[in-house]
Amino acid sequence: QLVESGGGSVQAGGSLRLSCAASRYAINYCMAWFRQAPGKEREGVAAIHSDGSTIFADSVRGRFTISKDNAKDILYLQMNTLQPEDTSMYYCAARFGSCLEGSAYYEDWGPGTQVTVS
Repeated sequence: QLVESGGGSVQAGGSLRLSCAASRYAINYCMAWFRQAPGKEREGVAAIHSDGSTIFADSVRGRFTISKDNAKDILYLQMNTLQPEDTSMYYCAARFGSCLEGSAYYEDWGPGTQVTVS
């Protein structure tokens, strides 16, 4: 039910915008972006609750923005000033209720989209 798009390759300092189509979540939900690099644990990047509140990982705060177009049911992750350490597979995830830290709390996942920064 979640499908990411917008990944690709970019040079350091560049920008990408990821999108996630999600039609199931209308009220009292949290939608989030996670990422996982080879050999590393999946980590939370940013999350947005249906009340509009947002959470960002320290590593991306000030560079990444999360938003949701409720009319189109699309979640976005605007990534600016990308760095090589941002290289990872990025996943869209969702759950009903509050935003919780930890991937285990999220019920729905997209297949992921690769972001490579060189």
